[in-house]
Amino acid sequence: MNIPSVSGDEKAVGFFLRDYLESLGWTVELQAVSENQNNVIAYLNDTPRVFLSTHLDTVPPFIAPTEDEEKIYGRGACDAKGIIASQIIAAENLRKEGINDIGLLYTVEEETSSIGAKAANKHPLAAKCEYLINGEPTDNDLAIGSKGTFRLKILTEGKAAHSAYPEMGESAIEKLIDILQDVLKTEFPNDEFFGETTVNIGTIEGGIALNVIPPRAEAGIAVRLTTPRNTIETLLEEIVEDRGKIEVLSCSEPIKMLAVEGFNQKTVRFTTDIPYLTNWGKPLLLGAGSILVAHTKDEFVLKKDLETAVELYVNLVKKLLTTK
Repeated sequence: MNIPSVSGDEKAVGFFLRDYLESLGWTVELQAVSENQNNVIAYLNDTPRVFLSTHLDTVPPFIAPTEDEEKIYGRGACDAKGIIASQIIAAENLRKEGINDIGLLYTVEEETSSIGAKAANKHPLAAKCEYLINGEPTDNDLAIGSKGTFRLKILTEGKAAHSAYPEMGESAIEKLIDILQDVLKTEFPNDEFFGETTVNIGTIEGGIALNVIPPRAEAGIAVRLTTPRNTIETLLEEIVEDRGKIEVLSCSEPIKMLAVEGFNQKTVRFTTDIPYLTNWGKPLLLGAGSILVAHTKDEFVLKKDLETAVELYVNLVKKLLTTK
């Protein structure tokens, strides 16, 4: 956590993990994703059946770690550097018991574009992996489903004019406001398993100056998907019509994950790298910490929850390796 690794700047933390894992006797590969980004892939033999995985990057800004008797605070405490630590300890505990059919996969830029996961999905070891246990803050519950995320922009164009003579121009911002009001009034389809589709208007930009009729405007939107993207995209196209245009940024579909008896189970609303790691076997999702404090200035994880996560990972791996 002392090593800043905001999305796009994961090089140093990747080198640290490589050196640390090699000192423990792991075979470690740095898979280049960009000039300053490498996925970290570690294994003990040539045919690892189960991989523990999460991401190296964090959201900004960097917050240096602090701790008290109960908690670790700072950026990455629960999302997801605490999870990396618990996974490595779990893997080492399994190794001490003679279990070597395991690997570790840590990707870059999960918080923005999942380019690390997309690169990892092409790695030859993916075809040998039977189960991928991804780590995100799930309160140590086994998540059996996660919503997808559809990110897009709505862009409008108008005509610039002096604000004293508004009839000579056309406001792109007013167009955008009308569209966004219609988006907020729309009832999007929900799903019995995944729950409610939610829409967040996260950014609004536009205009030139206070005394100029704005010739352009845009809004950034994130839809938490519970149904396939095409259903939502069609609805949005019908709302926007010829008043503006839609620019798709990225999309991950909602996904169901493996349910295993003996673990508390739930569905989660957030998106992970799992939709981009389809070649890595059957997916599972579990990790210490609460998503409700991730990405906040007060991010923290309970130390006892990290210790519990170690036990859960060990038990989960054992159960999967004995599954035929």
